[in-house]
Amino acid sequence: MVTGGMRCVKYLLFAFNLLIVLAGLALVVVGALVQTKFNEYLSFFGGKANAAAIFLLVVGVIVFIIAFFGCCGAVKENYCMIVTFVTFLSIVLILEISAAIVAFVLRNKIATAVGKEMKKATVNYHNPSTKGVTKAWDHVQKQFKCCGANNFTDWRENRFLNGSDSVPYSCCNGTDTSEKCGLRQAKNPTNIYTKGCVNGFVDWIKRNIGFVGGIAAVVAVIEIIGIVIASCLANEIRRGYQAV
Repeated sequence: MVTGGMRCVKYLLFAFNLLIVLAGLALVVVGALVQTKFNEYLSFFGGKANAAAIFLLVVGVIVFIIAFFGCCGAVKENYCMIVTFVTFLSIVLILEISAAIVAFVLRNKIATAVGKEMKKATVNYHNPSTKGVTKAWDHVQKQFKCCGANNFTDWRENRFLNGSDSVPYSCCNGTDTSEKCGLRQAKNPTNIYTKGCVNGFVDWIKRNIGFVGGIAAVVAVIEIIGIVIASCLANEIRRGYQAV
């Protein structure tokens, strides 16, 4: 039985575990938001965006489960449960830090990677076997008011459009947004957006990554404090066992 100041540490650990539960739920919610926000663009990136969302969801669920050991260990003053809590939470923290380092190192390669994938996707627009690509392109061009990956001339490489000088209807910037509004506009762009989509799309991705990174940083701080408090309580409980 812990006494004195350690009793306060015990209840503090219990309180922090409630925060860790909320942190786990936050990661699950953020993972779901990432999945929802990128859902329209998955055809550009395949399973890559899915992997990020799944990582957040899995880590959130694991953190939620780990918090159970921390709460029970604190209430029952169980040394084994608290050590289990510290060990697994430390592993999760290391994984989170590793993921953050990888994201930081690769941050400047986002534009190149996105541009490459979008450029490849232009040739499959209107391809009956890749309807998801068509939907993704129409969505991004309407949202960011752009046309093509680098610019509107990218569409000249698409063999599914009606004529080599045509662009998708989603490139049109006037009141006419019918399927035929993009006919011959790649040769004489009077009714379409001319800027490419890569820069706007990359900026949008970076803003969302910043949001996710901010949430992850708060969660990491909570986890570190929880690990420190739990370690102090575990040491005190062990000393109690040794005294007996």
